[in-house]
Amino acid sequence: MTRPDPHSYLTDDQPRIRHIDWTAAVDFDHSHLDCVVQVMFDRPGPAAVSLDTRALDIQAVRTSAGEPVAFEIGPHDKVLGEPLSFTLPDGLDKVSITYATSAESTALQWVTPEQTSGGTHHFLYSQCQTIHARSMIPLHDSMSVRLTYTAHITVPEGYTALMSADSLGDTPGLPGTRTFEFSAAKPMPPYLVVLLAGHIESAEIGPRSRIWAEPAELDAAAWEFVGVEEFVRAGEEVYGPYPWSRADLVVMPPSYPYGGMENPQLTYLTPTVITGDRSLVDTLSHEIAHHWAGDMVTATSMEHFWLNEGFASWGERRMSEAVHGREVAEMHAAVVRTLLDEDLAYFADRPEHTRLRREMTGVDPDATSSWVSHEKGYLVVRAMEEFVGRERFDAFVLKYFKDFAFSSLTTEEFVDYARRELTNDFDYQEWLYAPGLPDSAPRAHAILLEEVARTGQELPDEETSAHWRAEQWHYYVAQLKTPQDPAFLARLDEHYGFTTHRNLDIRQLWILVGLRSDYAPAVDAAFDMVARIGRMRFIKPLYDELVDNPVTRQRAIDAYAVNRPRYHSIAASVVDSRLVKLGIDPENLPVSTPAPTSGQ
Repeated sequence: MTRPDPHSYLTDDQPRIRHIDWTAAVDFDHSHLDCVVQVMFDRPGPAAVSLDTRALDIQAVRTSAGEPVAFEIGPHDKVLGEPLSFTLPDGLDKVSITYATSAESTALQWVTPEQTSGGTHHFLYSQCQTIHARSMIPLHDSMSVRLTYTAHITVPEGYTALMSADSLGDTPGLPGTRTFEFSAAKPMPPYLVVLLAGHIESAEIGPRSRIWAEPAELDAAAWEFVGVEEFVRAGEEVYGPYPWSRADLVVMPPSYPYGGMENPQLTYLTPTVITGDRSLVDTLSHEIAHHWAGDMVTATSMEHFWLNEGFASWGERRMSEAVHGREVAEMHAAVVRTLLDEDLAYFADRPEHTRLRREMTGVDPDATSSWVSHEKGYLVVRAMEEFVGRERFDAFVLKYFKDFAFSSLTTEEFVDYARRELTNDFDYQEWLYAPGLPDSAPRAHAILLEEVARTGQELPDEETSAHWRAEQWHYYVAQLKTPQDPAFLARLDEHYGFTTHRNLDIRQLWILVGLRSDYAPAVDAAFDMVARIGRMRFIKPLYDELVDNPVTRQRAIDAYAVNRPRYHSIAASVVDSRLVKLGIDPENLPVSTPAPTSGQ
C-alpha cells in the first residue's frame, strides 16, 4: 500500500474518484459555502476510502438512498489537513457528503466590497493550486487523480458564478438568489476545479473567448487581451488541437497572489498585467500554454511539477516567437533567467530545492515557491530541443501530448518515454536529479538586450531608448548595480517616471533598486505597493528588502500585520516563510504603530 502523491491520503489500493456532482450555496455574510457533493468512484465497494480535507465541517456521509455511512475525521496534519475515512458500501460506487467550508479554508478568498474596484459587492474566488482543493471539497486532492464534474452554484441576485467548466445557464432559486449550472466533461486534476462569484460582466474578445471583469475594468481588460485567439492558435501549432471548448479569461481582484492561473476554460489574470499598452500580455501566453502542459497532461504530484511548468514555459516562448518573433522570445527568456539565478542563489544552503525531480514528503509545497520548476524546467526542455534539433523535437512534443492526453505521469515515466521516442543519449540524470544548473545549460541569445547592455549604468539616450520595448526597460532596471547614487536615481525618475511606472514589473524592480540605494521615494512606493497588491512575485522581494533594512524593519512588520489578512493565504504563507527565516514569528507580529493602508 503506497501513496502515489506525498501530499494526499490516497493510496494505490483505494478506489479513485472519477466524477463529482457538487451543490454549493455561497454565503457572503458568513464567508462560507453550504455544500453537498456526490462523489463517484472508479469501482464499487466494499473498500476503505480516505479523502483529503482541510478545515471542513463534515456533517454526514450517505448512500444515494439516504442511508448513513459511518465516517471518521483523522488527526490534523499541518501540511495534509485531515483525512475523511469511511468504507464504501458493498456494490456501491458513490456516496453523498454534506458539509460546510470554514473561515480557515485555504482555497477560498472572500474579498470585501472595499477591496474591489467597484466597492459595492463582495467577490469570492478559489485558488486550489497547490493542494488546497481539499479545503473546498472533500476529494482525492492529488494531481495523480483526474475527474469530471457537474455543479450547481447558488449566489445572491446581482452576482455571477463562474467555474472551469461549460456553463449550462442559470435559473432563479430561493427568493433573492440565482443558481448557475456547470458541466466539465473532460477529466482534470482536482486543483483545477475552481469557483468564482462576483459582480462581473463580460465581453467577447475572440471566436472562443470572452473576458470577465468588474464593470469598471471591463473595457480596459477587453482592449488589453483582444489578441487571445492569436495565442491559442500559436499554442495549437506547438502542442496540437486545443483540448477545451472555451478559452475564457477573468480579471481578478488586487489580492490575487499569482500572475495568472491556467484553469481550463477560465484563466485567471492578475490586474497588474493591465497596463494600457499590452506590454504584459505575454503572461497570457504562459497560462494558455498550461491548457496543454498541466491541464491536459499533468505531473502526478508536486514532486514532478517541472513537467507542468517546464513544458508551459518552453511553449510560452515558442508561442511568443510565433506572435512577436524570435528576438522577442529570446529576450523574454533572458530576462527571466536573471530571476532563476536569484532563486538558485537564495537556495544555496538548501540545494535540494533546486532539483527538478524532488522529494517532498512532509514539505509544504507553497513554502518552496520559486522559479526553479518554471525556468530550470524550461531550460531542460530547450536543452532537449537543441540536442536533437527543432524539427525532430517538435514532432516528439506533438506525439507526447497526444499519447498522454488527459492523464498524469511521473518524471520517471517521462524519461522512459523520451528515451524510447526521442533519444537515449541526453543526460536526463544531471538535468532532472542534480541540484543547480548544468554547465551546458542553454543561454538565450537576446539581441534586443545587447543595446540595453551597452547603456550599462548610464542615463539612457532618449532617442535610442524611444523604441525600447517594456522587456528592454525591465532589463535595464534589473541590471542597475546597487547601491546607486540617489541623485542619479532622481535624474532617471525625472526622465522616465519609474517610481510611478504603469508597468508594475518595471516599477517593482525600480523600487528594489531604490531601497538598496537609500533613494527616499522608493520607501513610500514600496509600502504603497504591498498595501495595494497581493501578487507574490511583487510582495515577496519587497518585504525581504524592507525587513532586512534596520531603518524600515519595524514599519515593514507593522505593514505586514495590517496587510496579511488581505493577502491570499498562499501569498501570506510565502512571506511568512521569509520572516521565519529571519527569526520573526508571523503569527505574533509586534505592531508598534498603525501601518499605511494606501489603496485599500
